[in-house]
Amino acid sequence: MEPIKVVIQGALGKMGQEVANAVCREADMKAVGAVDKNAAKGTAYDLPDGSEAIPLSNSLEDVVGSAQVVVDFSTAEGAMTAMRVAAAHQVNVVIGSTGLTDANLQEAESLANEHKVGIIVAPNFAMGAVLMIHLAKLASRFFDYADLTEVHHEAKIDAPSGTALAIAKAAVDGKGSSFIAPKAEKETLAGTRGGDYDGVIIHSGRMPGRVAHHELVFGTLGQTLTLRHDSINRESFMPGVLMAIREAVKTPGLTVGLDKIMGLS
Repeated sequence: MEPIKVVIQGALGKMGQEVANAVCREADMKAVGAVDKNAAKGTAYDLPDGSEAIPLSNSLEDVVGSAQVVVDFSTAEGAMTAMRVAAAHQVNVVIGSTGLTDANLQEAESLANEHKVGIIVAPNFAMGAVLMIHLAKLASRFFDYADLTEVHHEAKIDAPSGTALAIAKAAVDGKGSSFIAPKAEKETLAGTRGGDYDGVIIHSGRMPGRVAHHELVFGTLGQTLTLRHDSINRESFMPGVLMAIREAVKTPGLTVGLDKIMGLS
């Protein structure tokens, strides 16, 4: 069987480099192109296993024709460009960039259906984080209060994280109503109580030495329940990314969330 041909967008970033490492280790995949906004046209990207150099450009149009799947870890804007360009070439897409809006997802669904390609969008590719979202939905109906803390590296663009929002949404959906969010009678430092998502209070931390950490604490009379997931390094996301690449080539249409291909939904 021929290996799945993969183009990596955001290839010069930390996640892009990790994807290249992961793809190179898989016998059923082959990296055939790389894209990054900071790259120059007509240059080359040396694969981390030393096997070869593949075409590198700042435009997906230059390399998409050789691919079966484009994996994007760039920005929300870059993700939309990846979906538009790849779908027009009948190439499947795996999106790891966060910050996509409901309107973006509606466009992604239209692109997938029109061009009969698979587009998989996931706020988090760590399987443990996906399981945490699933468990939050199951447990939430038994509790009245919920505080969620997420901590990422200092260069993360958005706050709160897409995963934190997914956890909060799952908790509210599972409960079927908002949580109780007590207001401080006197807030001596503005914003101390954090953001409020239907009563789930979300706190965001940013600092060097962190990758991705999420802790959800449910509370009710006389007890708490804590769900926590830690991504110690970026390798934690790769099994999910590889799973999504394999799924994208055989599942046309839009899939939002790794839980759909893990059998949790």
